[in-house]
Amino acid sequence: MTSVSHPHDHAIAVGADQIDFMGHVNNAHYLSWVQEAVLSHWRKIAPPDAVAAHLWVALKHEITYRRPAFLDDQVIATVILEKVQGARAFYETVIKRGEDVLAEVKSSWCCIDAETLRPARLASDVIARFFPAEKA
Repeated sequence: MTSVSHPHDHAIAVGADQIDFMGHVNNAHYLSWVQEAVLSHWRKIAPPDAVAAHLWVALKHEITYRRPAFLDDQVIATVILEKVQGARAFYETVIKRGEDVLAEVKSSWCCIDAETLRPARLASDVIARFFPAEKA
């Protein structure tokens, strides 16, 4: 796959349990937001049988923090699937509050067969759903 998928927006409400001793969202929560956004993207586009048959585990996150998030902020995590290679998927996620970029994350994920718990390649027709401008 050479082009990227359409962006997927995932809304996040900042709660009191996410605030640290410095009065802003603890950095660890950004990674949970990325996971929520990536899985939301998968569930929205993949067919139900593929969702039931596959799990995703994070392999790597590279995160750049730009600005803090605060209690009651309305945050959007926008994910873009850059490519699928074998059993791996590569995502870019931008976390924003309005026009302010809070964090940028590059992550790689491994697709796992839900029964065997082994890495699994996705069928080409499933991948094609994420890259509508391309033909599988």
